[in-house]
Amino acid sequence: MLDFSYCNDSNRMVVLRCIGSNHFFLERVLFPKQVIEFLAPRDSKVEIWGNELYGPKLEQRIRVGSIMNEIPKAA
Repeated sequence: MLDFSYCNDSNRMVVLRCIGSNHFFLERVLFPKQVIEFLAPRDSKVEIWGNELYGPKLEQRIRVGSIMNEIPKAA
């Protein structure tokens, strides 16, 4: 399991959905500027869903464990 964090930098609510191995699933609504931090299996898929007039829209995909979203640990 790896630490993962995400900040909703938009000015509207989004839905974060994380799907990983061993039936791992997490879904949360994030308000604007809200930060979420959780543990997820390596290589889990994170999807950020927004809402448009015509329905839900996939705005971003992130893979847990990629260099850009790993949180440094203190020694």
